[in-house]
Amino acid sequence: MAEDSSRAFVKDVKRIVIKVGTAVVTRNDGRLALGRLGALCEQIKELNSQGYEIILVSSGAVGLGRQRLRYRRLVNSSFADLQKPQVELDGKACAAVGQNSLMALYDTLFSELDISSAQLLVTDSDFRDRDFRKQLNETVKSLLSLKVIPIFNENDAVSTRKAPYEDSSGIFWDNDSLAALLALELKADLLVLLSDVEGLYSGPPSDPKSKLIHTYVKEKHQGEITFGDKSRVGRGGMTAKVKAAVNAAYAGIPVVITSGSAPENIIRVLQGQKIGTLFHQDAHLWEPTKEVDTREMAVAARESSRRLQALSSQERKKILLDIADALEANEKLITVENEADVAAAQQAGYEKSLISRLALKPGKIASLAKSIRVLANMEDPIGRVLKKTQLADGLILEKTSSPLGVLLIVFESRPDALVQIASLAIRSGNGLLLKGGKEAKRSNAILHKVITEAIPDIVGGKVIGLVTSRDEIPDLLKLDDVIDLVIPRGSNKLVSQIKSSTKIPVLGHADGICHVYVDKSANMDMAKRVVLDAKIDYPAACNAMETLLVHKDLVTNGALNELIVDLRIQGVTLYGGPRASLLMNIPQARSFHHEYNSMECTVEIVDNVAAAIDHIHHHGSAHTDCIITEDRETAEIFLHQVDSAAVFHNASTRFCDGARFGLGAEVGISTSRIHARGPVGVEGLLTTRWILKGSGQVVDGDKGVIYTHKDIPINS
Repeated sequence: MAEDSSRAFVKDVKRIVIKVGTAVVTRNDGRLALGRLGALCEQIKELNSQGYEIILVSSGAVGLGRQRLRYRRLVNSSFADLQKPQVELDGKACAAVGQNSLMALYDTLFSELDISSAQLLVTDSDFRDRDFRKQLNETVKSLLSLKVIPIFNENDAVSTRKAPYEDSSGIFWDNDSLAALLALELKADLLVLLSDVEGLYSGPPSDPKSKLIHTYVKEKHQGEITFGDKSRVGRGGMTAKVKAAVNAAYAGIPVVITSGSAPENIIRVLQGQKIGTLFHQDAHLWEPTKEVDTREMAVAARESSRRLQALSSQERKKILLDIADALEANEKLITVENEADVAAAQQAGYEKSLISRLALKPGKIASLAKSIRVLANMEDPIGRVLKKTQLADGLILEKTSSPLGVLLIVFESRPDALVQIASLAIRSGNGLLLKGGKEAKRSNAILHKVITEAIPDIVGGKVIGLVTSRDEIPDLLKLDDVIDLVIPRGSNKLVSQIKSSTKIPVLGHADGICHVYVDKSANMDMAKRVVLDAKIDYPAACNAMETLLVHKDLVTNGALNELIVDLRIQGVTLYGGPRASLLMNIPQARSFHHEYNSMECTVEIVDNVAAAIDHIHHHGSAHTDCIITEDRETAEIFLHQVDSAAVFHNASTRFCDGARFGLGAEVGISTSRIHARGPVGVEGLLTTRWILKGSGQVVDGDKGVIYTHKDIPINS
């Protein structure tokens, strides 16, 4: 992830105060969250070795002590004692017992990492003493010079303050405000407040309407935020964190509130990534004057889609034809912007496969326009009667096709995908939100402008929204009440991240590991043509061959060697499975489950068609797989047993494409087994509705209805 400009201050950070809340230290049942604490200590070890000075402020002593004392009281109680009302444990005693246990744990964890730690307990009244504050600075300075981690906590066991903790005379009121005070007193460069949520939200994090605030601007957010419940444990909560963060930030110390549960979040903050919520005295200078509201964008797309659906079939067709004309009329302008993106990508050192997908090659705009016209001239998919049933005399039920609603498409590096997806959304009557890769920013912007300007005002250009910031994706993925389907088009990492981050249904594929199996009965001239096309026609495509499987008999008759020579002549780098690498003296592949997206592929030898099918099921991605054989029986076994979205006989895997399938265009290729599979065209963006036409019938306990449930002709 790229560094955000508002996080440039991290380059000057050396001394960091990290505050760990009770909700991070403990699990929901009150027991220690050992996994989280261990991961935190490993991060601190890494930062310590990189030269950062780390000061830890840790809560959790009272909660840990309470849990241990409750257990001890239970063990020492008679049955009669347990029947009596239980007196709440003394908080001071809990703090004393828990602090000892907490520090013992930190000492164990840090010792395992070859790090020393030190305990420093303080009270509110200590900071009123100037000599104490001077000595505190000297002690911490000495510890940090020895690479020791100072661990602070309020000495609740002997503190004289009682609830309510915040009063006019207090210097600090909880460990959040203590952490802010220490950051100021010890001249820290950064304060990190770890919470049990991702950061500060505009409302309760559980509310789907709440948005994560990446940069807190006091003038903007102070009156807008609605806080939820306080912390489930401890006495702080988000309100306390925000107050401490604002005080520290406006005194000159940057503060980040982020999740203590997410792995390596502190390291990611120091890498300049936009993690959590940043508080900074200059924040008002970084925020844009007007922030795009993701919910408003999604709602606008839904409202516009309903107006689109209300148009006649001919009116929707005309919109598509106008878009095709507009693309051709603006081809030079689109090319200029695309060439700028390609040049920037080359200068940035992006991989060749990405640059290949990014470039709109000569003739591409004309090809896209042609596909849109094909789509426009197809039968109108909206409102088609799919089934017609007479339920009873004069009571007719129709099952009809209907748009899904609002689609969110997240795609990487391919600006032509924007055109295909937009045209499919219009044909299917859906609203659309698009988020393309930053490497195609200029191309996507001009294509979006050309397309939306061709849409008449009666529908409005907001039917297709363009999301310009990656930071808006998490907010969009929470809008399950507005967005109906997410389709990610990109890397395995992108698809996996989206699937794990949303309750909205996700349609797509994570990998395109396509196989070509050359059987012993294959026509070798045909095999060479198909194999070469599947690999070199467009290596960066998800339907390109990544693994070549060859029957063992083709090794002895020299046919495999011919295939290998032809691939090498075309510049393909080969890697082998265990059998192929040994027999052919080629490097062994790191993994069979690998998508090269380039002029590379894996070769392996198999015993028969059953072994080929087994290999595909174990190492493939259920995308597209092909058999080359003249044996019809073998072909039928392969076609019926390979469980992939597309299975071919004697044809290149590159045919797995919406346009080539006659779908007009595709929104992506799905390896899902629910809703749509393979190239997803218009039909994959539709659902169904039930239309019932009667003449006053009522159920009335089914006494007056004689059901016929008779299928009738659709056109009747």
